[in-house]
Amino acid sequence: MNSTTVRNLLVRGMLAGLAAGVLALVVAYFLGEPSVDNAIGFEEAHSHEHEMEVVSRSLQSTAGLATGVLVYGVAFGGIAALAFCFALGRVGRFSPRATALLLSGCALLAVYVVPFLKYPANPPSVGDPDTISKRTTLYFLMMALSVLLAIAATILGKRLAPSLGTWYASVAAVAAFAVAIGLAFAFLPVINEVPKDFPATLLWRFRLSALAIQTVLWVGFGLVFGELAERMLNPKPATASSPRTVPAAH
Repeated sequence: MNSTTVRNLLVRGMLAGLAAGVLALVVAYFLGEPSVDNAIGFEEAHSHEHEMEVVSRSLQSTAGLATGVLVYGVAFGGIAALAFCFALGRVGRFSPRATALLLSGCALLAVYVVPFLKYPANPPSVGDPDTISKRTTLYFLMMALSVLLAIAATILGKRLAPSLGTWYASVAAVAAFAVAIGLAFAFLPVINEVPKDFPATLLWRFRLSALAIQTVLWVGFGLVFGELAERMLNPKPATASSPRTVPAAH
């Protein structure tokens, strides 16, 4: 791809990320915020210290939430568009639309779902403040391992394809990725800092909403960006109007 094509795809990726961010914002507001409010209520009911709010909760759940989600959507949309420029034609003979959706699905799995299964998201009042640095480091380590292992599995599948065929090479690559991730899960430390009296239903709803937000964000981006990339890279030829038939003179 030349620089002009990459630039145009980058802009479309950021726009698609913004559109996906709007969808994720709706899910976050209606599905995620009630769980956050309930978790904050639990924390306040069990805490003897009352801290002054620097930013009001109403502002956090509206303008703050919108700013965070939309900025994140635009940023990850630009990065995903650059990854799409590299992946197109290198991961298989897929159309731009299919490549974008495949890339989004794989990125959702590697960047979020796999780390989430090891270190799931926690609501307010869950987690020891003294271990936040350790928990953050472990989470990003798990994310880095997941992404690197996914890339390695893709390379392995490409190397095995000429000898095993596409299907068996893909199965072998997925199996190798699963085994490597399983080893990472086994060797990395477990963190369990949920208070004993914290409602299990609230914890489940919060984690489910966090997963739903990311799923809507990545799948929405894949669908929107795939459509934009398809129209840009494979434009439909304009249909020329057929000339009128002139009756022959007798």
